Amino acid sequence: MATAEGGGIGAICIPGRHGYAVEFSPYIPSRLACAAAQNYGISGTGTLAVLEQNEGEIAICRSFHWSDALFDVTWSEINENLLATSSGDGSLQLWDVSKPQGPLQVFKEHTQEVYSVDWSQTRGEQLIISGSWDHTVKLWDPSIGKSLHTFTGHENIVYSSIWSPHIPGCFASASGDQTLRIWDVRKPVSKVIIPAHQAEILSCDWCKYDQNMLVTGAVDCSLRGWDLRTVRQPVFELHGHTYAIRRVKFSPFHANIVASCSYDFTVR
Repeated sequence: MATAEGGGIGAICIPGRHGYAVEFSPYIPSRLACAAAQNYGISGTGTLAVLEQNEGEIAICRSFHWSDALFDVTWSEINENLLATSSGDGSLQLWDVSKPQGPLQVFKEHTQEVYSVDWSQTRGEQLIISGSWDHTVKLWDPSIGKSLHTFTGHENIVYSSIWSPHIPGCFASASGDQTLRIWDVRKPVSKVIIPAHQAEILSCDWCKYDQNMLVTGAVDCSLRGWDLRTVRQPVFELHGHTYAIRRVKFSPFHANIVASCSYDFTVR
């Protein structure tokens, strides 16, 4: 992770590591988790860093190492110390950040890199989904040592898989096959398939204020908004990036604000 220039609220550098994902704790506003890798994830090991922001500075309060690159991280919604990460070796790791030790559990069923992991947010559910380069999404119960189901249908790498914050048992996935898909965990096939871009889709996210609204970011440098009630055309399209969009997120505070980061080295 490179340090920031030109001010800001603070910056941190993890020597020899490149950041892949960062998530705020749902319990502690000043706490973040970062999944990082050596050599941009091409080779080497991975690090999970737990960060604390205090008085304009960010410090590493604990770090954990894994034998392969870590590509994504997600916090549990029921325990402030539990995290899950996804790795280049096809595995997921469950960590307790209050304990200075290795992962509590390791789930390894994917046959290629696991690029995304997300912990459900809706009440009554404590399930994890993972999206992989093996073209599948897997459903996990952290209390069980194996996946509950494998969802197939994508014809290329699954770059992003994320739970709906509104609808229990519903998640979205975005893929190199240029589609955004909506799934119900009770059904084996996706209930909505949207040909969202004419390029690989690297990221998607749900609006926190509208259960029918999602946004996608793709290699074509554009962001597109989708209303599940009418998916023939995007409801908005945003341009400005000059290289592929790596990640896109809706604001947790405003329904009409999204943030994106790109391989053009900008956040917008």
